[in-house]
Amino acid sequence: MQSLREVDEAVSGEAPGPAYRPDIVCLSHLRWDFVYQRPQHLMSRFARERRVFFVEEPIVSPQIAPALTVDCASPVTIAVPTLPTHLDAVAADEAQRHLLSEFMQSEQIDEYVLWYYTPMALRFSDHLAPLAVVYDCMDELSAFKGAQLDLKEHEAELLRRASLVLTGGQSLYEARRHTHSNIHPFPSSVDVAHFAEARRETVDPPDQADIPHPRLGFVGVIDERMDLALIDGVAAQRPDWHLVLVGPVAKIDVASLPRRPNLHYLGARPYESLPLYMSGWDVAILPFAKNEATRFISPTKTLEYMAAGKPVVSTSIHDVVHPYGEQGLVHIADDVVSFVHACVTATAEDPARRLALTDGFLHETSWDRTWAGIRLLMQELPPLRQSTQVSHAPAGTA
Repeated sequence: MQSLREVDEAVSGEAPGPAYRPDIVCLSHLRWDFVYQRPQHLMSRFARERRVFFVEEPIVSPQIAPALTVDCASPVTIAVPTLPTHLDAVAADEAQRHLLSEFMQSEQIDEYVLWYYTPMALRFSDHLAPLAVVYDCMDELSAFKGAQLDLKEHEAELLRRASLVLTGGQSLYEARRHTHSNIHPFPSSVDVAHFAEARRETVDPPDQADIPHPRLGFVGVIDERMDLALIDGVAAQRPDWHLVLVGPVAKIDVASLPRRPNLHYLGARPYESLPLYMSGWDVAILPFAKNEATRFISPTKTLEYMAAGKPVVSTSIHDVVHPYGEQGLVHIADDVVSFVHACVTATAEDPARRLALTDGFLHETSWDRTWAGIRLLMQELPPLRQSTQVSHAPAGTA
């Protein structure tokens, strides 16, 4: 059977570098404008050469008819279903199925790859006939707070349908490697040039400018994965240190966050401005709890901190210890006393030696490399059905 690469070449009449690329319909549990991370990095790169449609989970509101809001302003086309609150699960799935089918027909999405970030999307997309199915398993979603009870059942079905399975980290790959014959680890990566801007002398953002030094900084979602007791303990033990936490609060009560004069919650900030915040930190921290929700995580921010030129202190998350802790790129500590000691040690290390070590590691990784590796695997997939017509490639991809 032909591979997708051979289908590309046969349809376009060119080899290599054909203009034809099947569209990607990405079904995600994460919203495009929430936190810029793995889905945004990969889909933005795919959008350079083909159409990408990013379908989010529905927004539920009272007294509205089922509809689909479409935003074509970003590198990808974002589709967001809106559903009335009175629909039960079966009716909601049927409404989303109808909205998705209508949308794909209106956009003339005929030749496409289905790309799943959540197995729950099978409930309204299992009728579709893609050329290939990719499951990018970036987290162990079943361990997250609020996970649906039947998520594992849907994941088992998705694994049966998938042409290609990716994992967002090495530990997640080790746990899943026997579940599929074509599964590959692709740990989260980094845009080095973007975060290296933090190494330049810059002016603090207004909401950080008045926070005294030393500063311990964190950027990311503040949720059940955070060790709030550790954060509170460090702030209590060192009232002269200031902890700056940049990111949205999700799935936990804001009232549960520890409050002290040296704890600063700045909220979500745009991806473009993150290097500016990091440039003003003395230490970058990963204060993750050790629980089921963090067992398989591979934090993107580890490499982002390193690219920003900051010393890094983290709790002993498996995919941080291996390889970063083992190679002396990140200081590892789990309790308040050792975390404080690690931060002191981190600030005392030779910056030139640290940067030489981190830059040698960063030279081998980038989101462009990750995307290129995934793209190559996709090209070798045998199509699930025969291609019938040319898809609509973005202008300039011929």
